[in-house]
Amino acid sequence: IHPSLLPKHGGKGMFGMNVHKSVFNAKEMKTGITIHTIDEEYDKGEIIFQKSISIDSCKSPEEIAEKVLKIEHENFAKTIHKYLLK
Repeated sequence: IHPSLLPKHGGKGMFGMNVHKSVFNAKEMKTGITIHTIDEEYDKGEIIFQKSISIDSCKSPEEIAEKVLKIEHENFAKTIHKYLLK
């Protein structure tokens, strides 16, 4: 699971608060999550699921992180369950 809408804000070193700081500094109006497979390249696996959220009211990377964590919790298990049943 990646805490942004790949391919934006992905790649080597882009995890956790590094992603949220990058999103905040880019003045993005939305972000989200990407659930993807993994391969030999950072964040280049097949995208299984994405969900976006508005962050126009967020005043810090920490506020973005809170909103993203909520949608991670809401979507990770059910997305992986669907993927495994294919």
